Amino acid sequence: MDSPQRFDGYGVLITGAARGIGEATARRLTAEGARVLVADLDEELAGEVAKTLPGAAAVRCDVGDRVAVEAVVAYAVETFGRLDVLVNNAASCTRDAPSFEDQAEETWHRDVDITLAGAMRCARAALPHLTASGRGAIVNIGSVNGVQAFGNHAYSAAKAGLASFTRTLAAHAAPRGVRVNQIDPGTIRTRAWAGRERELEALAERVYPLGRVGEPEDVAAAVAFLASRDASWITGTTLRVDGGLLAHNTGFALAMEPVEDEVGQGG
Repeated sequence: MDSPQRFDGYGVLITGAARGIGEATARRLTAEGARVLVADLDEELAGEVAKTLPGAAAVRCDVGDRVAVEAVVAYAVETFGRLDVLVNNAASCTRDAPSFEDQAEETWHRDVDITLAGAMRCARAALPHLTASGRGAIVNIGSVNGVQAFGNHAYSAAKAGLASFTRTLAAHAAPRGVRVNQIDPGTIRTRAWAGRERELEALAERVYPLGRVGEPEDVAAAVAFLASRDASWITGTTLRVDGGLLAHNTGFALAMEPVEDEVGQGG
């Protein structure tokens, strides 16, 4: 007899699910039995993804619009009869101006609003339904940018704020039986890196201790764990899925290599 899948009977809402990490997560959770609402600003692409996933549905979702978010959550509950998991994946990241003083205030507000406040809007609308499910979980997709300087001022500030929000919401939601956790990915091979294979190869060789950049499926696997009952005693935590990036200062190690060689030869 086949063992039961971890998400049999689950209703799942994933924002930004038409591509990249969101799409990979939709595929992973569907493969484990979930019915997934593929929510994305690009409704056409979301529909194409949903057509390939058994029991899935698609909807246009602008996480910057409170009314739209509430409608999407209501649609998920209507479609699946319940909502058990919310994955806050939608984000906005605008390239920095060459000088910080030239940073447009409008782009700052957009990145923070979509990346941080968007997660808040989705969580606020979903929380009553996640409470009612008896096994509710929220997984926020953060970034190593929220921990260490890698550029993108507004996006990075928003991701750092998301980590704080994850902790405070976890404390609030715990008595209601809802767990809230976050994943901080490193460099993931998504469309943002299209045509930049040489850069990815350099990062894999020089920066990442595990010798490669991440794939969307690496993050999806972590989401599946934190969303499942396998993580039933885990809340308010951030799981780094970063190939060892933040554990190892590669630049420091490379700078020290000649010193180590010199000491060895002199001994």
